[in-house]
Amino acid sequence: MAAFIAKQMVGNQLKSVKGAIGGGEKDEGGDSKEDGGGGGGEDPEVEEMRREAERKRKEKHEKAEAEREELRQSIRDKYGLKKKVPEEEGMMGNDDTGGRVGRKKKTPAELAAEAAADSEDEEFTMPKNMDELKNKVQDIPQKLAQSVGEVTEKCSLQ
Repeated sequence: MAAFIAKQMVGNQLKSVKGAIGGGEKDEGGDSKEDGGGGGGEDPEVEEMRREAERKRKEKHEKAEAEREELRQSIRDKYGLKKKVPEEEGMMGNDDTGGRVGRKKKTPAELAAEAAADSEDEEFTMPKNMDELKNKVQDIPQKLAQSVGEVTEKCSLQ
């Protein structure tokens, strides 16, 4: 309890000494900037200096990027590479991806085209009527026996 009382007495005296040195004035100026007052004489000059520094920084970065692009183009020309076209705009416009990981969902037209291509490649095609279906089912045992016969000819058991 005695420490608290001593701190209260000495603390007030220290604040008055800090204010006399100039520490308190700096705090008040900082508060007015944060509050949006900005009434100091240096504030417009400081803002102008910051804008000028930002402009110079942007010019420097643009110049460096232009140099990098020239270097990239010379490498593309040397090795015959094509420039990649960013397709981010196309991807952003497509809302049905919905943040999914993986490939995009196929449309019904794409599915039908894929099914048609697969059916052309396969040996078995869907029959148009029942007679064709019966004939194909009757041919299956013969084809199976033929393929088994070919396999047994190729393989000899010892």
